[in-house]
Amino acid sequence: MPNLTSPRWTHVALPTGNLDRAVEFYTELTPLVVVERFSDENGESAWLSNAQQVETPMVLVLVSFNQDRGGQLGLLTPFAHIGVEVPERADVDAMAERARELGCLHWEPRDMPGPVGYICALKDPDGNVIEISHNQKVFELVQKLWGDRAE
Repeated sequence: MPNLTSPRWTHVALPTGNLDRAVEFYTELTPLVVVERFSDENGESAWLSNAQQVETPMVLVLVSFNQDRGGQLGLLTPFAHIGVEVPERADVDAMAERARELGCLHWEPRDMPGPVGYICALKDPDGNVIEISHNQKVFELVQKLWGDRAE
């Protein structure tokens, strides 16, 4: 496994008032999986990422400090959000339907002008906005620009 050879953007950290509920939300409604969980005298945390993402790992760090347990600590609202791109338009609709059933759909699915694409948004248990998009082409554009370049 290669060591880090240049600076990298590696994670976004969000506080949560209920780590178990937050982990359940992200692992049920997004493609993220738990990488690892940690705890110490100040609280606990979980690292989530795409499964098997080893070349360019990006982690969502959920942190629950003991003094904040039970609170709703959302920071990403009303427009600030984490984006998740899905390969099919139907994936947006399926995630929106599941979120609607769970009472956490924030924006109904809608077509937006480029480069936004087809989107909906969910709210995690702390009120953070999670955008689900299709045809936004973030992944495609970065691959096109830098896909053949070495680190």
